[in-house]
Amino acid sequence: MGSHRSPGTSPVVAGGVAGLLAGAAGVAAAEAVAVLLTGVTSPLFAVANRAVDAAPRPVKEWAIETFGTADKPVLIGGVVATVTVLAVSAGALGARRPRLAVGAFLVLSTVSAAAALTDRAATAGAAPRLLPVLALVAVGLGSLLLLLRALRTPVAPKDREGSAATSSPVPATGRPSPATASAEPGAAVSGTTGSGTVETLEGGKPRLRHPSHLPHRVDGDDLPPAFDRRAFLKAAVAVGAVAAAGGVTSRMFGGAEAAAARSALDLPAPASAAPPLAPGASLDVPGITPYLTSNRDFYRVDTALEVPDVPIDGFVLRIHGMVDRELELTYQDLLARRLVERRITLTCVSNPVGGEYVGNATWIGIPIGDLLREAGVRDGADAVRSTSADDFTAGTPLPVLLDEEREALVAIGMNGEPLPLEHGFPVRMVTPGLYGYVSATKWLVDLEVTRFADFKAYWTTRGYAAEAPIKTSSRIDVPRSFAQLKAGRNAVAGVAWSQDRGIAKVEVSVDGGDWQEARLAEQDNVNTWRQWVLDWDAEPGNHTLEVRATDATGYTQTAERAPIAPDGSTGWDSVNVTVS
Repeated sequence: MGSHRSPGTSPVVAGGVAGLLAGAAGVAAAEAVAVLLTGVTSPLFAVANRAVDAAPRPVKEWAIETFGTADKPVLIGGVVATVTVLAVSAGALGARRPRLAVGAFLVLSTVSAAAALTDRAATAGAAPRLLPVLALVAVGLGSLLLLLRALRTPVAPKDREGSAATSSPVPATGRPSPATASAEPGAAVSGTTGSGTVETLEGGKPRLRHPSHLPHRVDGDDLPPAFDRRAFLKAAVAVGAVAAAGGVTSRMFGGAEAAAARSALDLPAPASAAPPLAPGASLDVPGITPYLTSNRDFYRVDTALEVPDVPIDGFVLRIHGMVDRELELTYQDLLARRLVERRITLTCVSNPVGGEYVGNATWIGIPIGDLLREAGVRDGADAVRSTSADDFTAGTPLPVLLDEEREALVAIGMNGEPLPLEHGFPVRMVTPGLYGYVSATKWLVDLEVTRFADFKAYWTTRGYAAEAPIKTSSRIDVPRSFAQLKAGRNAVAGVAWSQDRGIAKVEVSVDGGDWQEARLAEQDNVNTWRQWVLDWDAEPGNHTLEVRATDATGYTQTAERAPIAPDGSTGWDSVNVTVS
């Protein structure tokens, strides 16, 4: 009879499963080790971070425009999918050629090690950075070898359909082997079948020598005719348990120190509280953006794929460079400083016309100008280079940070509570009037007084402008585009912003007609947006609504469309509606 395999089970398919399980176990183990260390990035996130840093600017802009705030999960998902495909491929290859699978796994591990050693988000030394990679290699490669070994373990003869112990000592060809044909009666002879080596003992009784008793190569097409599925299943369950344990560990301890410190923290009352919000600052229009943005709804755009775990124990903010005296401030030092509370609207340069990357919150912090004046800024300095815990850098014009009217902050609180982890806990910058990529560094650990001529920040190396004042802009919140409206009075409403200048007027045009001035909510301060509303007498038909704003300097936003790079988008927001 011909060689037979386990019904419905392909060794190549089982090898792919082996690769998938081994890869999952290795990655989970690496994640678990990484979260237990300080200043260390897991191999998965290190590779993803390197992909972010290496991606050309148009790719980054396309990702933000296409996926919005889901760009990070999409990227991580892409890395996971790539690793999955490679792991499955390596396992399938290893079913017949284990050495090639081991080689492929080691190449992937080498790539992970290189990414870990060069990852800007990691702050630990080289040795700690490599510990998660070593866990990846030890657990992943060990699991792969265990599963492939199980895959190459033959099934016992008694477990086979048509046991070889009772089958005829005739080779798979159906013809007696030369040894059998020439044997004397009663002599011990041997031959080979598709299931192993047959020995004919005295008395003519055959015995099958199992392939596991025979030497076979580590490399080459030497799979047994039928592998022991039970042994493979046991190995797969063990590897799956390792993967699950690693995943649970990373979930339990990821970001644990910062989260625990934040939950136990009570912010002191600010010495200078924000003035009460005037009732007229918020319009009662269904669907309009709330005047204050909740922490949960506040936009998040940054380069951190994994929120840095920055505990307050051991935290130090360093202020140095072109100063008379360096300052090193602990978190407790910052809490003991004069705290102020201010309402400030932030805007991301990635915000397209009519986009949602803008939000208004109440911030508590220390005026950066106070800290810089205490350090003593030297002549010739014109910039401050800020650095985050994950080594992101931004360059901010020094005069803006020293401006006592703007009152840029080293912020520690947001909307009455400590900064959320994803919004920069424990410390971040908040600077009115500048796009966030030059002024709103999260997880802040370093401020260097310097000159623009002496450095390039993260985004300026990628073609964005070094100084980026926020452009006067406006947005229609209601009605939404393609809305179905009833004829008659309808509210057209939204928000407009021109931080550090203030909004003086908002106008709406219907179908390219004359501009109609909208009613503005009461101004809170020049560093926040203003809500607006126009009562529109809508007539049946299809209509296009456009909006433009004029700031307090007299500048009216242009209709000319410009992309977000290199210093922010321009153009009028518009919506199309149908009135019946």
